[in-house]
Amino acid sequence: MKKLLTALLFAPVFAFASGAAVHLDKAPDVQGDKAALQSGAKTFVNYCLNCHGASFVRYNRLTELGLTEQQVKDNLMFTADKIGEPMRIAGRAEEQKKWFGATPPDLSLVARARASEAGTGADWLYTYLRSFYRDENRPTGWNNTVFENVGMPHVLWQLQGQQTLNHESHKLELAVPGKVSPAEYDKQVADLVGFIVWMGEPGAGFRKQLGFGVLAFLVVLFGFAYALKKNYWKDIK
Repeated sequence: MKKLLTALLFAPVFAFASGAAVHLDKAPDVQGDKAALQSGAKTFVNYCLNCHGASFVRYNRLTELGLTEQQVKDNLMFTADKIGEPMRIAGRAEEQKKWFGATPPDLSLVARARASEAGTGADWLYTYLRSFYRDENRPTGWNNTVFENVGMPHVLWQLQGQQTLNHESHKLELAVPGKVSPAEYDKQVADLVGFIVWMGEPGAGFRKQLGFGVLAFLVVLFGFAYALKKNYWKDIK
């Protein structure tokens, strides 16, 4: 039993480290959509933060997504007393290790860590979270086409419903509908993945804007430098 619990806790790490070649769907880019990132933060807090922390991100950074500190405190901050604290889970690491034999992995940088030649970390997460199917031979009752025999249960199954694998076509089929439609579930997963990507580098948006600003400045500076050069050498033949 102890070994099973350990496997379940570390299943995401094993999945993220898998090097198996799989087809990855392109994850929608929602980094410029604050409403989508807010939706992803809500899903992360309600479904992921129960077991996995994001300790490299502090709650007050969520205000960068267009939320006020009060909104963060009222709707997203369930595992801390002060808004400046990291997004850790309520359980203590030493207690979790004692109870389960292992500490659940932190997901702060998982999107950056999962990038590969097959696609970005966002692509992998987006495909993975949409590829669970029922498998009675697995301890949790779930399996995944992106990572075969994964130990992680499908925590979003109530939203997506229950998929089955057609072993002849090797395609997933929705056997039991969930609370939302397939299109709505894909959108919710895209928002969640977008938030996880944002967590990996919250300052990425500012860095990109700064980069474009620097390039624009250099273009203008080049124009002035070229004009100065022409004026300086105009009388020299």
